[in-house]
Amino acid sequence: MTEEMPIEFWQGIEEFNSQDFYACHDTLEALWMEAGEPDKRFYQGILQISVALYHLSNQNWRGAVILLGEGINRLNYYQPSYAGIAVEDLIRQSAKLLSALQQAGPEKVAEFVPLLTGAEVAGLRLPRIIKLEQTSI
Repeated sequence: MTEEMPIEFWQGIEEFNSQDFYACHDTLEALWMEAGEPDKRFYQGILQISVALYHLSNQNWRGAVILLGEGINRLNYYQPSYAGIAVEDLIRQSAKLLSALQQAGPEKVAEFVPLLTGAEVAGLRLPRIIKLEQTSI
């Protein structure tokens, strides 16, 4: 990881947390295409979760489930935190949503759309990216 993440990274995180998932995809994809490892896989994991939530907003169950799984798998390497982000929390939230979507099946995907308005559905909230506080020694 680079010591300082580019400003575009933080812009992408803000877009994610503002539920502007399409813009988050564009922002992080531009970084991902230019990045080297280990940042490249990290960007891709967040990007995939963002696209999964975009698919959920369009009631595309298959796209949401596939990309949540791929994003979680990519981010597993970066636990518990990376680049000032609580990766473990993002994975936990995303895995709960993935499990609930898988159990519900494609015919019930519409039941999860209220998550995008801030509502709680079946004890779930939409995943958010938590920025860790900087601590000085």
